[in-house]
Amino acid sequence: MKKFIATALLATLIVGCAPQPVKPQKTSLEIQAIQARTFDADKKVTFNAVMSILQDLGYIIGSASFETGFITAESPNKQVDSAAARMALLFGGVRTEGKTAVTVSIEEFSPNKTRVRLNLVDRQIRSGAYGQRAADDTPIEDPKIYESAFDKIGEAIFIRQAQSPIQPNKSQK
Repeated sequence: MKKFIATALLATLIVGCAPQPVKPQKTSLEIQAIQARTFDADKKVTFNAVMSILQDLGYIIGSASFETGFITAESPNKQVDSAAARMALLFGGVRTEGKTAVTVSIEEFSPNKTRVRLNLVDRQIRSGAYGQRAADDTPIEDPKIYESAFDKIGEAIFIRQAQSPIQPNKSQK
């Protein structure tokens, strides 16, 4: 009987220590393919469209520079409500909040061609009863999220281009 229990215990330990399947790392080109899109618009229209979409989605703009084409923004804090977060709060006085941080780079390739690159990161912030804080940042790599964001940016660019006054050609002056 003791042999059986020892064997069962050993089997449980071996199975419990089995390595978890590792997700293959994406190459930088694969990440860029997900995070970047080119639009048929000038830099000003694209920059303003991106700013507008970020604000429409509830992001708080941290910094924005038209000259460099760089924007940083964060979503408002959201209380993380999971079983683990409730247990941490109950037993350790640790509060967990989550937010999404985004950086945007807008690069003009030609007068009417701009490339937008988004970088989204999930940020989990834990704060303890004594004021200590820790953050866990996890890059968001789901292509559907980026596609949705780029679709919204494309729609905003389309609307801005449709609403802008028509510029006369130099030959029409």
